[in-house]
Amino acid sequence: MLRRSILLPTIMMSRPMAIRTATTSHCIPEEPNPSPRSVAPSLTYSSSSSDEPEEPQLPRKRRASTRLISQNAADVQRLIGEPGTNLIEKCCGGGCCMAVTKNDKLTFERVPLPDNDAYRALQLNVGLIPTTLSSIPELPAKTISLLSIKNDTPVPSSTDSVVSVTSNSDSIDFTPHPATEAHEIDTKIHPPNFVQPHPPYNVYSARIFSARELTKPGAEKRTYHFDLDVTDYPEELGVDFKVGGAIGVSAPNEASTVDSLLDLLLIPRFQRDRKVLLKTESGRWPTVWGDEQPRELITTRRDLLTWCSDIQSYPPTKPLLRLLAEYATNPDEKKVLLYLCSAEGQGVFCDFRTGPHVTINQLLTAFPSSKPPLDHLLSQLQQLMPRFYSLSNDPHESCVPAAGCSRLIEIAVTVHESPNWTGSARTGVGSGFFERQAQAFIAAEARGETPDLRVPMFKGLMANPLAREFVSDGPMLLIGAGVGVAPFRGFVQRRLKNANCANKVWVLQGVRDSLLDELYSGEWGVHESEVKKVVQSRGGKGGEGGKKYVQDEVRAQADLVWWIVNSLDGRVFVCGSSQGMGEGVESALVEVAMKKGNLSKDEATEFWALKKEAGQYIAETW
Repeated sequence: MLRRSILLPTIMMSRPMAIRTATTSHCIPEEPNPSPRSVAPSLTYSSSSSDEPEEPQLPRKRRASTRLISQNAADVQRLIGEPGTNLIEKCCGGGCCMAVTKNDKLTFERVPLPDNDAYRALQLNVGLIPTTLSSIPELPAKTISLLSIKNDTPVPSSTDSVVSVTSNSDSIDFTPHPATEAHEIDTKIHPPNFVQPHPPYNVYSARIFSARELTKPGAEKRTYHFDLDVTDYPEELGVDFKVGGAIGVSAPNEASTVDSLLDLLLIPRFQRDRKVLLKTESGRWPTVWGDEQPRELITTRRDLLTWCSDIQSYPPTKPLLRLLAEYATNPDEKKVLLYLCSAEGQGVFCDFRTGPHVTINQLLTAFPSSKPPLDHLLSQLQQLMPRFYSLSNDPHESCVPAAGCSRLIEIAVTVHESPNWTGSARTGVGSGFFERQAQAFIAAEARGETPDLRVPMFKGLMANPLAREFVSDGPMLLIGAGVGVAPFRGFVQRRLKNANCANKVWVLQGVRDSLLDELYSGEWGVHESEVKKVVQSRGGKGGEGGKKYVQDEVRAQADLVWWIVNSLDGRVFVCGSSQGMGEGVESALVEVAMKKGNLSKDEATEFWALKKEAGQYIAETW
């Protein structure tokens, strides 16, 4: 193990003082000469790097302190055994950690299962069910109440409630106002006032200045680019948009999904938009990061399901299934739901929880007799949280003279899709919202219209690692795959603007197919080919090229990597998916340190850990 007290002549264990040289804006980074020791090695090009098969998605390694005892219900059955009584404890989250007991004195029955597509899509391996079930959790408490508003009901203050005021203008002002100033909010496109990020931030309605699709037809994933107009974004404690920063977006649940849920709960249409008094006993809901306290708010049922509760992103829990069982009027459906909550149904529940993605709408469709009251259901649903997206431009160089010098920020969003029980693909809450907005914008422009489409956003993470560790000096290697390369575009724009001959920047961009899904091709600034290397991960033609991924290019650029990380204020940034790409790049960096620094694997791992502490190795993965 490499100790901190050991000094290696070629290793810098702490970040040196940054040394600025005279800025020459006309000087573009050139290919460094590899011969002198003080000059960076060149960004080399291997013969097979342009034609690579798609990177396999490797399973995440389990922690060394854990031991896998089962993977499915069959393994649990094997561990329990047929005769006698055995006790197995198995946890898979969602409140399912409990004793699984098999007793030869149990009697079983065959319960008729729901006969619908939604239930069959759950893929529940339910066979004989014990007539007596144990360890069924208590009915979860109802911590939320929805009350009708009477004429004499006190109305909470406007700072916490949805306030509508007649406006003489045809347009709507979404700019955050002081708490004493009432203004109209159209909650079809903007969240209610009480949906507020952590102070001092407010949700701001940014107009979409432009939107386009970055990927081409045939790409495995669709990615869209957005220019958002933040000209009138209010100043907040001196915090400004920064290179590498990320904005928060309060994306709503899709309107059709919300209507479908309201239909499943048999809530009449005339009640869905009627004002109600919401009372909570504790917690932050329905705010985002408000204080944990009881609340009384004026809102509507639709607004709560649209902006406040996540109805599709989380796997089901036993308390939620227990709630559905309580209100199931069909005895067979109730029995199946209680079985999933019980100790005897532990294995089936764990397969259910870790199997195909399940939404609350699918559950209610699979068990159609269960109609829980909305307030009791809201007590069990998770908070709908903001989604964060990195800026893909230099926000300080975003003036658009043709639009009166409007200030724009740019982001790239890749659509996340997963199978849906209906047979169609289901998009994520945030990425699905952005795709709908992009498609509406593109269609309106095709008709010759000027659309007024909005994105509810706020300054989110302007002190995240990417923004915090970006500096104007020192060599910099940017390694990204997919949409993870988007924030590096802003890095390059800023660096080329302030470039001098000592400040170098190189980009290794991983894509599946440069013809289909290379993001921002030709949009990195002048001399793009001199600073950026594209690594394709699609299959080779006729077997040529072999398997090579972006982490393999890191190994091929070992001289460059080693020179950068040991240079004065040099930095290595990594951004992208943690599975496959992130883990692969980290392993490749360790191999580079082993090869170039003559280190053992443990010493190389410690080397990069120290570089991370010093701010010279920054990995932002998800």
